[in-house]
Amino acid sequence: MQSIELFAGAGGLGLGSNLAGAAPQLIVERDRWCCATLRRNADNLWPDPVEGDIRTIDFHCYENKIDLITGGPPCQPFSLGGKHKAHDDHRDMWSEAVRAVREAKPRAFIFENVKGLTRTSFSAYFNYITLQLTYPEIILFEAEEWQDHLYRLEQHHSSGKRSGLQYQVIPPRVLNAADYGVPQKRERVFFIGFRDDICANWSFPKATHSHEALQQDQSERGAYWDLHRLPRRHRTPTRPVRDEVKSVLAPWKTVRDAFTQLPDPENDPKAAAQFLNHRFQPGARSYPGHTGSPIDMPAKALKAGVHGVPGGENMMVRGDGSVRYFTVRESARLQTFPDGFAIEGSWSEAMRQLGNAVPVDLARIVTASVISHLSPLNG
Repeated sequence: MQSIELFAGAGGLGLGSNLAGAAPQLIVERDRWCCATLRRNADNLWPDPVEGDIRTIDFHCYENKIDLITGGPPCQPFSLGGKHKAHDDHRDMWSEAVRAVREAKPRAFIFENVKGLTRTSFSAYFNYITLQLTYPEIILFEAEEWQDHLYRLEQHHSSGKRSGLQYQVIPPRVLNAADYGVPQKRERVFFIGFRDDICANWSFPKATHSHEALQQDQSERGAYWDLHRLPRRHRTPTRPVRDEVKSVLAPWKTVRDAFTQLPDPENDPKAAAQFLNHRFQPGARSYPGHTGSPIDMPAKALKAGVHGVPGGENMMVRGDGSVRYFTVRESARLQTFPDGFAIEGSWSEAMRQLGNAVPVDLARIVTASVISHLSPLNG
């Protein structure tokens, strides 16, 4: 499947899509360190990224040649940790995502963003994004306010007219990566659309993992502790919500699960050095609101930080209550990047890239589901 990847970042969505069968013809990313990471890991999987402003790129040459456009428009305007400027923020690139769809006319698209976009205070703009993606040829006039453009889109939507380029946009949904086997409680909202001439009959993939199943697995009779060969004195068994009913889903994966066979970088730095980006980072400390991730639960969502990595986040809480920062390699595992995938830059820079990334496995699952409902372009 021929694809275009926009706002590629460190490549989480792109790598997941590639593993699902998408073959990118164009990758666009503005950040130089992210581009360095993409180039380092290309290995004939994707073309050299176009490093620059997406607003300078003409997508008309890809018209009707692309199956899928994927991407994560910059999320800072909507992040729960940001300043919540949304449409008034110059970093909001949703209009460029819509333009790429309008010019390339892909058969489907997958866009993702932070959960903060679904805040009640952003509801009108959330609907605006959805309607723009539904009717990408109804463009914003010069000097027109976005609220007036939304008014026109709503009128068109209710008019019953069905001419021009249109997409069936599935009601956007927030997915928790932990529910799909990612060892991290990371929530992202996905916008999925199919061109109007495609009869996709698509729905979001069902969850495969659950918290309840993890509680059962970590009970006195569960297999979790034996699997990790933990002595009884180091176990903290949980009480299942419904011990009498075995969950049909797999258990959530935990930090401990993710770090299996990965040497401790603090106590065994020589062995840790055999792994890419796996170096101990000193200085971790816990304080109110920044308490790290318990080792026997999925990690909290990794954070990029507005001015670098937050001081008390992106760290592990061991069974004895002590804390240490995740290494870059550990963070990459929490994002389900393979161990051979290198992240370029310093620890704080690499953590910024990973804190903005989409978990590879979540991207793979969603993209594979979309692709399975598209017949070959020339078939």
